[in-house]
Amino acid sequence: MRAFFSLALVVLLVTGCATLPGANYPKEASTALANPETTRLGRQLDAKAREHPGLSGFRLLVQGVDGFLIRAEMANVAEKTLDLQYFIIQNDNTGKLLMDAVLRAADRGVRVRMLIDDSDDTQRDKQITALSAHKNIEIRIFNPFYSRGVFDVLRYPEFLFTGTRLNYRMHNQLYIADNAIALLGGRNVGDEYFQASSAREFGDTDIVTAGPLVRQESKSFDDYWNSELAIPIEGLGIKKPDPKQLDLYRAELAEHRGKMQGSDYLRRLATNEPLAGIASAGAQLIWTKAELVYDSPEKIKVEAGEQSGPLLRRKLGSAIREVKQDLVVVSPYLVPSDGGVKLLRDLRARGVRVRILTNSLASTDMPIVHAGYQHWRIPMLEAGVELYEVRPVLGKPDGGGGSLKSPSSGQYALHAKVFILDRRRVFIGSMNFDRRSMHLNTEIGLLIDSPEIARQALARFDAIAQPANSYILMLTAQNTLGRPKLVWRTEQDGKVVDVSIEPMGDLLRGVRTELLALLPIDDLL
Repeated sequence: MRAFFSLALVVLLVTGCATLPGANYPKEASTALANPETTRLGRQLDAKAREHPGLSGFRLLVQGVDGFLIRAEMANVAEKTLDLQYFIIQNDNTGKLLMDAVLRAADRGVRVRMLIDDSDDTQRDKQITALSAHKNIEIRIFNPFYSRGVFDVLRYPEFLFTGTRLNYRMHNQLYIADNAIALLGGRNVGDEYFQASSAREFGDTDIVTAGPLVRQESKSFDDYWNSELAIPIEGLGIKKPDPKQLDLYRAELAEHRGKMQGSDYLRRLATNEPLAGIASAGAQLIWTKAELVYDSPEKIKVEAGEQSGPLLRRKLGSAIREVKQDLVVVSPYLVPSDGGVKLLRDLRARGVRVRILTNSLASTDMPIVHAGYQHWRIPMLEAGVELYEVRPVLGKPDGGGGSLKSPSSGQYALHAKVFILDRRRVFIGSMNFDRRSMHLNTEIGLLIDSPEIARQALARFDAIAQPANSYILMLTAQNTLGRPKLVWRTEQDGKVVDVSIEPMGDLLRGVRTELLALLPIDDLL
């Protein structure tokens, strides 16, 4: 057995360095539904759009349970097409409920296209990808590993030897029904994103789009779907998904749906909200101008100057430089680099107030990113940036557009990516303020001109950034080495206190983070 895996590793490395796995597998190009008005959902939303010529409709969703409900409802009402593009789709409680809705849509004749990044969820290949055996479901994997199936254990060696390619990931989150309504933001598919996990809750944000901009979002999906990096799942691995696997997964999903009957999620799903209100009531949507911004699927080649194409960071960076009074940033992973700090310092020099909300060491799910972030805290504070770090347990979990946290969930962590510009423009999408989002991941988002949506997003920020829910970072007098010293101001038992030792959750986490901080890894974070 050891000799078998050794030989497999050699073969994997030789072929892995040569070409993209599955690159020669035949695939057909396809595009979004050309006439969404031929569907009921399309007709409803088209009628609303005609009342607001030249504008698109938007609604902010900050509750995780609403994020689940609208995805399931979109699958339930779709008549012609469903397009899903995700970094992560988990095969857990809510993931299974959503995949069940997608499968039932395919049974009705809906064409389903699922584009999933090949990050690290190997269990997905064994279960969720069985859906591709359905005649109406096609699954493609973005920039796939060779290692899968019995060779899962070789993923880390493969990454070690072919990291330049495999470090390039698709981080876009996009969900479109009948080319009539789209959902975009930072939320992946999984219990912790939908307030359904007892261990962790990711506080995130979705933005619903209706009207003409949906077609542009569909075009972005088509660009990725038809790119050379999107490989049909049938072209990967030793055993292709077959009808028997699909039957087994269908039975598993049906059994799970039966077990979940009576749950709050399925009870609320029966009301068809929030989708019903969005589709039928004009007051549910804010109609305004917006711009879709996203990276080329060949971003790494665009960055290298090998071809032309859009880069999200250029558009967002330009918008940030135009800020005149107030910039608010929500970024769970914050590694700004010299260029990012210079941008913030230039804003402060012009009198712009800058506030940034991110995760604390105690709340983050990625301590390795915190190791990179902690180098930049003092330079940002010295420039006059106001920094807030989310606590893992919220003292006041209500406010800012609804409950900040589900009472049944465990530790809270930030996951939303939001930029509020002069209280009138808002960027909502998948992009963090870090090097990985800027250069290594593909990202997507919307730049929306709306003081009302900006107000809603700012209310959410203010609710989380208060001392009961976050640590407010401050600099005190220099320590014995002549360096500025950090203090974390927060609220305990109703009183504001200053903490001089970084809140870390546990000592081992703090030690590991300090060791990681010694490594030159900022460009990978």
